[in-house]
Amino acid sequence: MKIFYIFSFILLIALPAWSQERIPAVTEPATAKVLKFYPNPATTQITFTFNADVDRNLSFQIFNFIGKKVYEVQSVTPITNVNLNDFYRGIYIFQLRDKTGKIVDSGKFQKS
Repeated sequence: MKIFYIFSFILLIALPAWSQERIPAVTEPATAKVLKFYPNPATTQITFTFNADVDRNLSFQIFNFIGKKVYEVQSVTPITNVNLNDFYRGIYIFQLRDKTGKIVDSGKFQKS
């Protein structure tokens, strides 16, 4: 019976490691972040700073974690402060979209 357990151990642990092929990861070109935000987690307000070369015709949206839009700005400014007093505690998702609706940048932050 001990031989069965030893043999099973070898098959389950050692054999898969030998059989895995090492395929190099495909890396996409690194893209610079369009915006930065701080502080995270935030309590009363959060500040978003946009790169200087960003098109000002972008819309900025914040969604709660269930997908409801809670904040929107149609044309961004270099620094945007969002008052979080009316936001509930939790995780929020932000999206920066161009005129066609394509997402340029996105991320998440926490309101505590």
